[in-house]
Amino acid sequence: MVRPGIDRRIERTRDALRTALLELMLERGWDGIDVQALCARANVGRSTFYQHFPNKEELLKASFAGLKGAVSAQASGEGSVPGPLGFVPALVAHVHEMQELFRAMLVRRSGHYVQDRFRELLIEMILADAPGAKRSWQATARAHYLAGALFELLVWWLGSNRPHKPGEIESLFRHWSTAVLDAPMLLK
Repeated sequence: MVRPGIDRRIERTRDALRTALLELMLERGWDGIDVQALCARANVGRSTFYQHFPNKEELLKASFAGLKGAVSAQASGEGSVPGPLGFVPALVAHVHEMQELFRAMLVRRSGHYVQDRFRELLIEMILADAPGAKRSWQATARAHYLAGALFELLVWWLGSNRPHKPGEIESLFRHWSTAVLDAPMLLK
């Protein structure tokens, strides 16, 4: 996906690095990846890597930003679910489609860094979808609560021996989250 105003060579290099990160995550897990391995897999030099990203952590954040953009675009498209948590069906479908990668990231071999960044992504998406623009401490706490619940549900689903369909997982989360979303905020 070429973004307007971005040089195609830059975008190709970043895409190659993101692809290398995903492939290595499957093979080695987060802790087994270093910048040299990323450069070798993406066929770019270290200096080129550092022109784009200061470290592998920033590459991961950029990859999650790309995921957020793709899920948000899909969630706002035709047939999307309106209202709060409208991104969840698209996210769950993407997790299902890329389940081996998400198993490597969330269930095993990823380390806490990757899991924490994914939780942060969920919190951002929930806050962006939250009803009302007011950002009280309670709205932020609710977003953390829901993100934690969604994260743990996805981890359980990916680690489960029973194959549940994405629609079942999304419906379950939406059903359980309704009470949280409908609950009035406490005063002070």
